[in-house]
Amino acid sequence: MAAYLALETISTRDRSPALERETERLEQPQEFEFITFDCYGTLIDWETGIQRAFNQVLERTGLSATQEGELFELYQEEEKRIEAQMPYRSYRQVLALAASAAARKFGKTIPEKLSSILVEQLPSWTPFPDTNPALERLSTEYTLGILSNVDDDLLAGTLKHFTVPFDFVVTAERVRSYKPGTEHFEEARGIIGADREWLHVAASQYHDIEPALRLGIKTVWVNRKNSPEGRQLKGRIAREVRDLTQLADWLAP
Repeated sequence: MAAYLALETISTRDRSPALERETERLEQPQEFEFITFDCYGTLIDWETGIQRAFNQVLERTGLSATQEGELFELYQEEEKRIEAQMPYRSYRQVLALAASAAARKFGKTIPEKLSSILVEQLPSWTPFPDTNPALERLSTEYTLGILSNVDDDLLAGTLKHFTVPFDFVVTAERVRSYKPGTEHFEEARGIIGADREWLHVAASQYHDIEPALRLGIKTVWVNRKNSPEGRQLKGRIAREVRDLTQLADWLAP
């Protein structure tokens, strides 16, 4: 189950044979036993699912595509704000409160059913095309887990879309907290064991990469949108990948 922590990520398209050999020489072997994943946005196409729900609810409101995009951005900001508040609220409540707050800030009347549509449709959101093939490859070599900011029953609906079982899951409902709080990671560390080699994989720097790094957990950033933001992570993460196929190619060749 050997993986390799590259000292830097270099696009294979930019490598000469000599540079390939030098990079291989510089890589140091690192044994991993456990791989955990964020779920929505990393394994599940969260953005397509939630935008479809927004479009369905807003189609008769007369909003332009630009306005819908602005409302969606407000929703994301409000979700982060509400998740950070205490006391803990269920993710169902977070969805409802975030939708209402975004509508108020937007200054237009938004159908109240937006939050209920989000809850109803979340379990139907589907994996990225690369997710299941990659998980099937990784499951033969590693113990897999999910750390997710949702309620138990919502995640249970999502788990039906995966072709391999996960060995353990940690939800916001279980730890009564939301990432980027550290409770998910501390709970996972208790399950895994402090002396075991563990890699966390996620697309969100805010929710996952930064808190994991603060705890000394090795991370892989999934950069599906080819964002340049990874420059700030250089030297801090184990690897940057464009999708889970590339992750599996690295960890389970």
